[in-house]
Amino acid sequence: MTKEKTEKDTLCESLTGQGCGLKKIIGIIGGKWKILILCYIDAKEIGRFGEMKRTIYGITNTMLASSLKEMEADGLVERHLYDEMPVRVEYTLTDKAKTLIPILLELKKWGEDNL
Repeated sequence: MTKEKTEKDTLCESLTGQGCGLKKIIGIIGGKWKILILCYIDAKEIGRFGEMKRTIYGITNTMLASSLKEMEADGLVERHLYDEMPVRVEYTLTDKAKTLIPILLELKKWGEDNL
């Protein structure tokens, strides 16, 4: 009976992280606030700046604004500006971001079960 050598999946092919999908995703959603912003918009379907600021405990205007700009640049949220007075801006998740939600739910479950 011959045993075939099977390769184990690794989190990152290179310890330097170059080209590593895990390093890329940490760069995009890492930090203290981005996952919470994703959770808020996912739950509400539409996020408005003021509502997010009031709901996400401890986030500053600067951090919320910069996180939303980065998330928009990374293709995770779409910004909708309405030509009204006062100006109304809404944020929604992109299809790309929606594919992250099941993964975040698995991480949440793991945290509840293990921490």
